[in-house]
Amino acid sequence: MEFIKAYLAKRKNENTLRTLLALDTRGPGVIVRQGQKYVDFSSNDYLGFSKHPKLIDAAGQALDVYGVGAGASRLLSGDLKLHHLLEEETASFKHKESALFFNSGYHANVGVIPVFAGKNDAIFSDSLCHASQIDGAILSRAKRFPFRHNDMEHLEDLLKKERANFEKALILTESVFSMDGDLAPLRSLVELKERYNCVLMVDEAHATGIFGNQGRGLVDAEGLSEYVDLIMGTFSKALGGFGAYIAASRLITDYLINSARSFIYSTALPCSIIAANLAALEVCKTEPGRGPVLLNRAQRFRAVLSKDDWDVSGESQIIPVMIGESKTALDYAGILLEKGFQVLPIRPPTVPEGTSRFRFSLCYEHTEEEINKVVEAMRELRRYHVG
Repeated sequence: MEFIKAYLAKRKNENTLRTLLALDTRGPGVIVRQGQKYVDFSSNDYLGFSKHPKLIDAAGQALDVYGVGAGASRLLSGDLKLHHLLEEETASFKHKESALFFNSGYHANVGVIPVFAGKNDAIFSDSLCHASQIDGAILSRAKRFPFRHNDMEHLEDLLKKERANFEKALILTESVFSMDGDLAPLRSLVELKERYNCVLMVDEAHATGIFGNQGRGLVDAEGLSEYVDLIMGTFSKALGGFGAYIAASRLITDYLINSARSFIYSTALPCSIIAANLAALEVCKTEPGRGPVLLNRAQRFRAVLSKDDWDVSGESQIIPVMIGESKTALDYAGILLEKGFQVLPIRPPTVPEGTSRFRFSLCYEHTEEEINKVVEAMRELRRYHVG
């Protein structure tokens, strides 16, 4: 086990060693650790749905009826009408003909991508695609061609040079990028996928619930639902539940049921989770104002930090603040924690060396007072510790 000791020692020396931090409790925008309450700016529970009474009530009722576990994969005896109802509602929500549910966003990406690209095919992926998309591409054994982040000229150059050398081609992107908070140029991606005969897969994990009519996502906001072949999204972030989906044509979902290994060989999600997810879709329709409010709040927050000379970017509820070195980011995070704010630093290997950052994730439940206080804490950080 010497290689493990060496690996851990190296990561510790580089300030990239990760450890688990057990919380006493958590809620939208707040955590309690060792009896101390902190305002949490590191959660993906953007809309506060994880504690929404309608989701909790739906999960409780399903728990009483169906019990705890599903008991089997869906191709055995774990398939219930409730799973099909969620897929029907999700397909309608995303303006697609059909949808198929997976146990997580990771399951969806590593299961679907190898189905659409193999050793004789090519994958063109944004250089900042999520790790699960990258892993799905690796598992596919397809030839991979990363293009510079959101650089459509680079993507087209690669397509011109390489597309004709492969049988099939898949383009991968996120719509809202998880670590940078910026948006993909979806219209340009659609134009290129049609021009070069590719399949386009868009990961909407951080857009669903926030962008589009009633939170249907950035693909919907751009009016491109019928042109994006594979729309992946999750219920575990803004929608407050768990699990993921692929929204596509009926032909595609029938194909995935018979070919996506992460779907075939996984036990179905419990009905309590499925019921909560159904409730989340309903809340999106009945309380559509949360997403716009959150985006407006994020824009104001971003503008204030930028005015205070922080290196800020993004166009969403995710606001990256570039720090630089891992140790510096850890030190700054410790100072903010002392002031009552959890802002966990994002460090390599999640992001490239020298680009460690704070990733502020705003939540609908954050109050103006809490945001004003963290702004003041950042100002103190700049006055006394930066430069």
